[in-house]
Amino acid sequence: MNKVWLITGASSGFGRALTEAALAAGDVVVGAARRTDALDGLVAAHPDRMEAFRLDVTDVLAVDAAVRDVVARHGRIDVLVNNAGRTHVGAFEETADDELRALFDVHVLGPAALVRAVLPHMRERRSGAIVQMSSVGGQMSFAGFSAYSGTKFALEGMSEALADEVSDVGIKVLIVEPGAFRTSLFEGGRAGFSADSGVYEKVSRTRAYVSGGDGTQAGDPAKAAALIRAALDAERTPLRLPLGDDSVTAVLDHLDQVRADVTAWEERTRDTAFDE
Repeated sequence: MNKVWLITGASSGFGRALTEAALAAGDVVVGAARRTDALDGLVAAHPDRMEAFRLDVTDVLAVDAAVRDVVARHGRIDVLVNNAGRTHVGAFEETADDELRALFDVHVLGPAALVRAVLPHMRERRSGAIVQMSSVGGQMSFAGFSAYSGTKFALEGMSEALADEVSDVGIKVLIVEPGAFRTSLFEGGRAGFSADSGVYEKVSRTRAYVSGGDGTQAGDPAKAAALIRAALDAERTPLRLPLGDDSVTAVLDHLDQVRADVTAWEERTRDTAFDE
């Protein structure tokens, strides 16, 4: 049976690639975006299987209404893809409260609202999949990405608990951790930048990397979409799926560093119980 997908941020990047892959497989896609005109061509090409609607994922009331509407018209949502988001560069010290809150709204609170809205329907059917588009920055971080990674770390922590909660009712959770892919994430109009005092040289280098990196990334979103679909179809869907050579290397190197830190202090940290 063909699946019904609800994909946020469907107009570009990974959302667009997943939308095209699902349509090519004969599935139904309900694509959410802040600007739906970019989806007009897909709607025209697949009028019976492609829908587009305007949605701000930070509007919780709109999220609930959108999910109710999709379920009312299609009877179910088989796959939710929380993809909407943007990047942000700024030193920890120089990231303002409003910038940090805005990132958490779109990367954490919005996806959480969508998950809460779809879960009762998936749980009733004892079937479904939730794809959380995180980042290699959800596993490790570096100068300039404290706020962005903070939101992705939060999303991953919540999703890991979610996966444990829903595993007994037939629902899969997949956390996707892309590295540098040729999406619109680094576009000048989409990338956010905190004020730069020039105090932190490493942050300035990260800012330059993001500012000049759009269109040169090695990763192919179409290949990423195919792998995401394969992971969802696998008998054992992984909890985390790093995407790209850069992401896999960074995650494995980070895990090695974590293990090194733990083992270096292991004897003393284990010996912190009350003396009996």
